[in-house]
Amino acid sequence: MSLNQLIENCKINDTKAQSELYKLFSSKLFSVCLKYSRNYAEAEDNLQDAFVTIFKKIGQYKSKGSFEGWLKRITINTALQCYRTQGVFDIVNDHLIEDVAITIEDEDNISLDYLLKIIQELPDRYRLVFNLYVMDGYSHQDIAEMLKITTGTSKSNLARARQILKDKITDYKTRLKSQSL
Repeated sequence: MSLNQLIENCKINDTKAQSELYKLFSSKLFSVCLKYSRNYAEAEDNLQDAFVTIFKKIGQYKSKGSFEGWLKRITINTALQCYRTQGVFDIVNDHLIEDVAITIEDEDNISLDYLLKIIQELPDRYRLVFNLYVMDGYSHQDIAEMLKITTGTSKSNLARARQILKDKITDYKTRLKSQSL
């Protein structure tokens, strides 16, 4: 069955089509949920909530643009919703921290698992802005609208996330060098 037919069948609440759509996209959308959740269990809950929303709103999809992009947007918004209601994002009035560049060379031997781990350990407000901006390519204006914060807060949270990550990577590289001596 083609994707278009699958979508049309989901629009009429065909449970077999819904199951197929879930099987087709759940692993990709779960990885999105992991980026925006505090832990694995929360990611599972967010995925479940996202699919409930997807099936409720699938009639609104008009076959314009990427269907996968539409699914991803709903999934991100679902994951972010719990943070909006918890007041995680305090508006900052202080000056922006100088933005920090993070560079990792091949010879640094830093694993992807370690990078993902330290990103996951960031405080919520920093992790979410970092993922939205760096990983998913949203602008600070888009992030501000999605999280109901100012663009200045978005920029500040990104700079702080980068500084924390840079510090952790520097410490990690120092530990690796001292172990190899």
